[in-house]
Amino acid sequence: MVRDYSSEILITKSSDLAQEYELIVVGAGIVGCATAFAFGKQGRRVLLIERDMSEPDRIVGELLQPGGVLALEKLGLTNCLDDIDSTPCHGYQVFYNGESVHIPYPKNDKGTPYRGRSFHHGRFVMNLRRAVAKVPNVTICEGTANEIIRCSISKHVLGVVCTPKDNSEIFRRFFAPLTIVVDGCFSKFRKDFIPKEVQVKSNFVGFIMKDCALPCQYHGHVILGKTAPILMYQIGTHETRVLVDIPGKLPSNGTGALKEYIEREILPGIPKSVQQPFYEAIQHQRLRSMPNSFLPPSTNTTEGLIMLGDAMNMRHPLTGGGMTVGFNDVVVLLELLSHEHVPDFSDTKLILKKMEIFHWKRKFYCSSVINVLAQALYALFSANDQNLYVLREACFEYFKIGGICIDHPCGMLAGVFTNPFLLITHFFAVAILGIWRLFVDGGTMQIPKNVVKSTM
Repeated sequence: MVRDYSSEILITKSSDLAQEYELIVVGAGIVGCATAFAFGKQGRRVLLIERDMSEPDRIVGELLQPGGVLALEKLGLTNCLDDIDSTPCHGYQVFYNGESVHIPYPKNDKGTPYRGRSFHHGRFVMNLRRAVAKVPNVTICEGTANEIIRCSISKHVLGVVCTPKDNSEIFRRFFAPLTIVVDGCFSKFRKDFIPKEVQVKSNFVGFIMKDCALPCQYHGHVILGKTAPILMYQIGTHETRVLVDIPGKLPSNGTGALKEYIEREILPGIPKSVQQPFYEAIQHQRLRSMPNSFLPPSTNTTEGLIMLGDAMNMRHPLTGGGMTVGFNDVVVLLELLSHEHVPDFSDTKLILKKMEIFHWKRKFYCSSVINVLAQALYALFSANDQNLYVLREACFEYFKIGGICIDHPCGMLAGVFTNPFLLITHFFAVAILGIWRLFVDGGTMQIPKNVVKSTM
């Protein structure tokens, strides 16, 4: 909700000046914590508002790609991956029609393979919050951000109205020249500042397999099922996360229809070595779901406000790119809004100009490749028409070639190869391979038909 408090501010703001901050960050999740930490380290006076500082419990946000690990290093937050029983991730193993292909992460300039990390989401968030709490000029407020304060004349954002957690009857007003809203995929403020609608075409159903030996240890496993992909990756010494993508309307969990669907449609298609722990997990655990959302990025156009993280941009979580995009966004934003470029956050028009640069720079820095790849791969892996089915077959055959046919796609998925033209090149290579297979497998009689298919 947005309310105009400008008349009250004229009376009360002078008494609040001692409490003013340079920056208010709404949301202490993955990206919110990184934002507050980075700008606090930069020397800005930051207020971080979070509704609940207890450990969150989610079934997504558990795999950090190598590009995200590199961004953490730039932000000085690498130690947040320690002491949470995180496990290394060296790449992927993809299963399709009884075959599998190994897709390791590529090597860096020194010849060392890139490496991701997987972990319990909540443990990682708590480490980030502890890191933020140690920054002297960052203040943490546990409470609910109820409203955004805007000026009725200029419409620029002035601050936030907050209800402290320990007293819901008190409304506190915090003022700052810049407010960054990072309140996640279910953002309560998004609709007030972003006209684009969130699209949801499927849900992830998640559970954990205990002490399960995956076919390829320390790798993410992608199983291309009949209807949609299934993901498996280790998030601790004894725990392996399973995410089952279910397109369309989710079967009822309460009536048992969801479990029956997974047993009937999903279980037979996964590798036999993990079928028993998979079956035991769905029998004894609560099946939890999460919508897979898509929201294209928007340029921030409101003075005094920046939307960041999943509140501004989401892609299908199939490729695990959300945190990598988020951390890299903070790296780019930190540079653009440094003291050198923006000495005073009160210069809101200058910040708007920087946000135009941010919108395009983040695309070429990281986000566009990960966003497009996530949506494209999900479309292929959940192919529901003949043309996409041909491309899915071609994509798997392309991976089997090896060399740059896996190094480049995996590097883009990992967030370490960020050139959009590289993505375009490999997309057309897969398409050409698919067309070639159509003609080779179809024979002379199928040529007219395959010409039409190739065009499609």
